[in-house]
Amino acid sequence: MKKNLLSLVILSLLVVNIILTSIMLFSVVGTNKKTAAIVTDIAGILSLETGDADTPGSAEVSMADTKNYDIADQLTITCKRADGETKDTYCLVNVSLSMNTQDPDYATFGTPEAMKENESMVKSEVISVISSYTAEEIKLDQDAVCEEILKKVQDRFGSKFIYKVYFSNIMFG
Repeated sequence: MKKNLLSLVILSLLVVNIILTSIMLFSVVGTNKKTAAIVTDIAGILSLETGDADTPGSAEVSMADTKNYDIADQLTITCKRADGETKDTYCLVNVSLSMNTQDPDYATFGTPEAMKENESMVKSEVISVISSYTAEEIKLDQDAVCEEILKKVQDRFGSKFIYKVYFSNIMFG
């Protein structure tokens, strides 16, 4: 009889344990969802406050809203000499710009006529950036060079209507 009584006590404790575990599980899942939503909201607010959404190249622009402008000439630029180099290395590059046609500054700066007028300024920025890198550095990280050019061009225009700079052709000699 004592064995059966002990089994009943163990069984009842097991049932109570399962019930309490399920109650705790449902309360934790609900709280976890609310916490995840709050963390997502806070991360979004912090992203807006720190300006992460406006970093160069981060804007998502559709192809329908994109206009590309190719710098007319192939640029020949002398690269920075690497340590121990005695000869100059030249970079031959074609540069293209992607512009957001929906940006308010596009009407002022982005039209073909306006870009043609400002092309020498853009070339100057490209030359100043590329000439500060060695040929090896450019080969290893073209994206970083393009990002630096983009930042300088955006600073020069005082606008972010140009959202991407890329090399359509690059050679070293």
